[in-house]
Amino acid sequence: MTPLPFAVDLFAVPEAVPEVRRMLRWRFGDADVSDLVLCVSELLTNVIVHVGEGTPVTLRVSGTSAGRVRVELSDPAPGVCPAIRIAASGDESGRGLLLLDAFALRWGVEQGPYTKTVWCELRAPVRSGPHAHQHPASVGS
Repeated sequence: MTPLPFAVDLFAVPEAVPEVRRMLRWRFGDADVSDLVLCVSELLTNVIVHVGEGTPVTLRVSGTSAGRVRVELSDPAPGVCPAIRIAASGDESGRGLLLLDAFALRWGVEQGPYTKTVWCELRAPVRSGPHAHQHPASVGS
């Protein structure tokens, strides 16, 4: 099975975060998906915190023509636009978009009349293990 494209409709609830992590790890097999898992977790958590728990979302992960992985998370709240903020040293949250900005090659927001999509592009995951030198994880196009 090719890991991409991948799309899933789900509700933004705390239980969905580890479930999506497991799905991505399973789809990519022995490839290192740590950056991908981190970015998807942060995007989903932002919806839970800033739009509301239980919000229906669509997660899409696809390959780009440049050999990158593109993550898109769409929700029905076009008026709630993500913004990077600086968390104080004692804050337990507020660093999600800073992490996304640090790990993604680029990211942004596409606003529609009834939805918004926060997206990011990452380097393609690389296979680990005994066959790592032969080929990177297939990312489709």
